[in-house]
Amino acid sequence: MNFRRGRQREEPEINFIPLIDLMLVILIFLMATTTYSKFSELKINLPTAAADKQEAKTVEIEVAVSSSGGYAVNGQRINFTDAAALAAELRRVANGQEPVIVVNADSNTSHQSVINVMEAARLAGFGRLTFATQTPQ
Repeated sequence: MNFRRGRQREEPEINFIPLIDLMLVILIFLMATTTYSKFSELKINLPTAAADKQEAKTVEIEVAVSSSGGYAVNGQRINFTDAAALAAELRRVANGQEPVIVVNADSNTSHQSVINVMEAARLAGFGRLTFATQTPQ
């Protein structure tokens, strides 16, 4: 008994479009992740020097700020009137050199006291400023 008299059997076919899409994605991935590098070297002999290396000494000016708003420059207490006066004191202590200003402020010092030191360093023309810290025990 043949119930399918008028119908012909369809042959299964393989659809290549998804396969091509997958291969293109893999190809793009491989091209993007592959590194193409050429190593070019220039072989040279560098000159040598027999002289000792000179250590560069940096001049440090320590500005201490207490919690009550008192200032001390290199251990000498000064009366703070304004940032310009502190800048003049920093210039006097620097003695014409380019120092590193080390701000050593108490943990309870107001922000304005520290900003005053930063402003004085700017007015004095000193661009290198750092803060002293201590490690917790």
